[in-house]
Amino acid sequence: MKLQIANLKFAYNPSKPVLRDIDMQALPGKITALLGPNAAGKSTLLKCIAGILRPEGRIMLDGRELNSFKKEDITRDTSYLPQDSSSGAVLTVFEVVLLGRLQSLTWRVSKDDLDIVLNILEELSIHELALRLFNELSGGQKQMVSIAQALVRQPRVLLLDEPMSNLDIQHEIEILDLIRDITVQKGITTVITFHDLNLAARYADKMVILKDGKVYAAGEPKTVLTPEMMRSVYGVNSTVRIDNGTIQITPLSSVRSKVRAGQGKKRNG
Repeated sequence: MKLQIANLKFAYNPSKPVLRDIDMQALPGKITALLGPNAAGKSTLLKCIAGILRPEGRIMLDGRELNSFKKEDITRDTSYLPQDSSSGAVLTVFEVVLLGRLQSLTWRVSKDDLDIVLNILEELSIHELALRLFNELSGGQKQMVSIAQALVRQPRVLLLDEPMSNLDIQHEIEILDLIRDITVQKGITTVITFHDLNLAARYADKMVILKDGKVYAAGEPKTVLTPEMMRSVYGVNSTVRIDNGTIQITPLSSVRSKVRAGQGKKRNG
């Protein structure tokens, strides 16, 4: 499903808007990375797309307004994984992932649903956790199970809010490789918020940079990730280089610390 957003605005408090005049699009079969510093509005934007929050403006899926969809249609077509997906329910890992199929379940669980759950557990290499209680797992294991629950829905739109939190490097790469493969093979529109810019550059087809609730820049990683953007958005002096097609960002210093150093020299002078 093609995702289009036009003139989107949202505020928890009318006097303090979180999102302002957001225009962007995300395409099927592509990974779109949402980037920006803390409080830029990334998580709020994902919640708007998922239908959890009601913003002003337009959100369209394949040209159809999101607010015209029934709640069950959004649940069927869209899978959203928040930053904190922990649960206090006493369920096994298998049961937690099976709940991701809730939109297709009846009073009797079908063999197809069971097979889909087993397949995703195997693809994520967590099948040995199937009978473990979810609330007894480590933070990284819980995150893997939550990602499995998001993927098991077989959504047309996949929204992941910093899904790599609590994961080690090996699992980060394995999960993102799988998400990229599924996105391409099934033509899913995937939108992911990232904290790690280098990881985002490796996997994203397109980037949308948010600053103060607005779109600062959007486009391919090589056009968006620049020293100027790093200074303006993240307040960091850095080098950006491309090595064998891979973008590598190296932070050097804080812009703020440079300014303070300059002010100190003036006072001493």
